[in-house]
Amino acid sequence: MDAAQQEATARARELQRSWYGEPLGALFRRLIDDLGLNQARLASVLGLSAPMLSQLMSGQRAKIGNPAVVQRVQALQELSSQVADGSVSAAEAAERMEEVKKTSGGSVLNSTQTTASSGAPTVRRVVREIQSLLRSVAGAGDIIDAAGTLAPTHPELAEFLRVYGAGRTAEAVAHYEAHQS
Repeated sequence: MDAAQQEATARARELQRSWYGEPLGALFRRLIDDLGLNQARLASVLGLSAPMLSQLMSGQRAKIGNPAVVQRVQALQELSSQVADGSVSAAEAAERMEEVKKTSGGSVLNSTQTTASSGAPTVRRVVREIQSLLRSVAGAGDIIDAAGTLAPTHPELAEFLRVYGAGRTAEAVAHYEAHQS
């Protein structure tokens, strides 16, 4: 990717952050992880072509042009939150995704954060936000390299970077819970 393409991608991601609250790559990866989807299935539920989803995720395209797709994204964000906090089972989520797929839409994303019924973010949601932030700054390889550099003098910080920046969500949740005392 040349410098002009990198600049255009960075600009698209900043626009996504201002329009949707975060880059769409991070948002879609969270939906894929929380709802147990792959990119093709997510594209199908949203009513996008797989190449369009890929372009939105990579920052080659900045905006979702169809309001119905935006509404489906919003519905999946809410469903994802409910799966993450345990109030919706995987089987029920699969049924609800079929309902989302059929909606014609017309709304826009809201700016409210999804939370558990208590009003507080779930541990999994907090962990995913930390992961999303780290991964929006650098790739896993760079994060692992940085952790290796820090390890001799700052082992706890190096572990944090490895677990949240390049590890699996379940590992990060366990780390988070272990350090909450």
